[in-house]
Amino acid sequence: MSGDQQISEGVPLWEPAADVVANARVTHFTHWLWDRGVLTESYDELWRWSVTEVDAFWDAIWSYFGVVGERGDGPVRSGGPMPVDGLRWFPGATVNYAANALRHAGRTPDDAAVVFRSEAGGHRVLTHRELAAHVAEVRAGLAALGVGRGDRVAAYLPNIPEALICFLAAASLGAIWSSCSPDFGSSSVIDRFAQIEPKVLIAVDGYAYNGRRFDRRAAVAEIEAALPTLNATVLVPYLDPAARPDGLRHGVAYADLPRPGHAMEFEDVPFDHPLWVVYSSGTTGLPKPIVHGHGGVVLEHLKALSFHQDLGPEDVFCWYTTTGWMMWNYLIGGLLVGSTVVMYDGAPLDLWKLAADTGVTYLGVGAPYIQASVKDGRRPGAEFDLSALRGIGSTGSPLPPEGFAWVYDAVGADLLLGSFSGGTDLCTGFVGPSPLLPLYAGVIQCRGLGAKVEAYDDAGEPVLDEVGELVITEPMPSMPVSFWDDPRGERYRESYFDTYPGVWRHGDWIKIRPDGGAVIYGRSDSTLNRGGVRMGTSDFYRVVEAFDEVADSLVIDTGRLGREGRLILYVQLGEGAELDDDLTGRLKREIRSALSPRHVPDEIHRVPGVPRTLSGKKLEVPVRKILLGTPVDEAANRDSMANPEVLEHFVP
Repeated sequence: MSGDQQISEGVPLWEPAADVVANARVTHFTHWLWDRGVLTESYDELWRWSVTEVDAFWDAIWSYFGVVGERGDGPVRSGGPMPVDGLRWFPGATVNYAANALRHAGRTPDDAAVVFRSEAGGHRVLTHRELAAHVAEVRAGLAALGVGRGDRVAAYLPNIPEALICFLAAASLGAIWSSCSPDFGSSSVIDRFAQIEPKVLIAVDGYAYNGRRFDRRAAVAEIEAALPTLNATVLVPYLDPAARPDGLRHGVAYADLPRPGHAMEFEDVPFDHPLWVVYSSGTTGLPKPIVHGHGGVVLEHLKALSFHQDLGPEDVFCWYTTTGWMMWNYLIGGLLVGSTVVMYDGAPLDLWKLAADTGVTYLGVGAPYIQASVKDGRRPGAEFDLSALRGIGSTGSPLPPEGFAWVYDAVGADLLLGSFSGGTDLCTGFVGPSPLLPLYAGVIQCRGLGAKVEAYDDAGEPVLDEVGELVITEPMPSMPVSFWDDPRGERYRESYFDTYPGVWRHGDWIKIRPDGGAVIYGRSDSTLNRGGVRMGTSDFYRVVEAFDEVADSLVIDTGRLGREGRLILYVQLGEGAELDDDLTGRLKREIRSALSPRHVPDEIHRVPGVPRTLSGKKLEVPVRKILLGTPVDEAANRDSMANPEVLEHFVP
């Protein structure tokens, strides 16, 4: 199909074959439940049981997967109903994420745990045995630097094996991890790490991206100087193998970490003991430091990776990400289910070739990458041997129906396309795929097991087959255990629970279909409200970006406080295209026809680029603030952006 073909939402694209259903891990789980008296005959019945018998479901997840830890005989939950109301999961239980991630070293020690590739040609393979040995060494090195339970280890690292090794070493000690990608500017990193007062910083000397080399030693020195709690700054030589920590106040070379030959050990910690601190995008103000616990992440990622993506020990799992995006935390969760994890560092030059070269069975990308492949007329299934590939994940922004259809036309007809929506807040996708269900264009297949996702109308009532606010009405173990330095939970409550007390409001528009499928329409705080008719921005982008001349776009409604403002469309044009009267007229006519007369833009402007976060999300809300008079540096954090130079083009 070509990029300008429109596909109707809901067109059937894929139906699971009988053997896919029979062999799915979620089917095995269903049979396991039957033996224990829980009788469900369909995915919908299983989902409803999981969100009504919440305690029984999550207890079953622990038992089914044989989580490494001490379950104890306590209840599944105490307090509540939500984390801000004192809810605790599995009080009395102890667990350690690293013990669960490394348990395959004792089962399949010589199987590949990690495959690493870089844009610059780097290639490494670590078996489960080798990974565990490296973790044991770095664990001893961190302990020698004074790192122990509850201490923070901050990392300024790309998506390389050392990032995974250092994370697992920190987690094994009961220390708390936090990472940023080295493409973050120093001030953005300091905004994050200064909040958590780390004891050790681990950083690279530099990185390569899109054919360019970036020396980050000066930035590392700035970050170190701004973190007075540091005992050490460990420098990992990456850009230059001979790089040394010269000039760093607390510099230690990674190779010089004390590495006595200790066996691997794990600190048993409470279920809700902090595992890592991840951050909101940080486009305005200080980023929210979101704390997740060991046990909640282990249970959620075991469930999601096994039952929704159908991953297991025979799979090779890759998601294109950096260490500054929660998808990195999700990617390394592949170790929990025994999969081989493919870590790639560099620009997304050709992820389809990467998948073919490394035998990937499940490839995850951002929705914009799929859309770019559509625009470029790519046909990866014909270009490469993707016979091993059986699943594709898409997240970061809504994937339009045309993107769904392109995957089945141009990549493979027997794939399960796993469109996800979720976020950093829960470190998972709470609507996503299922190998048991048919797939329709533009429709996410289901709500995740244990995720009671609903759509609320303006009155706070659930609606079906209508667009409403995405809410979660029952708790999930991977909801944050807290925000850092928020002892009374005030920021936590304000972020999710102020609108509907006792109910998590996520900030997206969603439609729940009668068949249980879901459609995401973008952020509810960037909605286009024209004459009382609300529309998600994803609908708009689907129409505009179908034009061959349009490489990217951004639409902003400046209305506020019940008063209608201007509707402004910004377009980034492809090479050789011009925003002339002809293109302007065609854009307006198509928007009028496909959306509504009310949504025809008042203005259309050409810009050199659309502002995006480092993880690829369009910055609609900050641009709206700029248009309403907020100074650029107050509206957006430049260091958290992929292209901060374009912001000036949106100043009125």
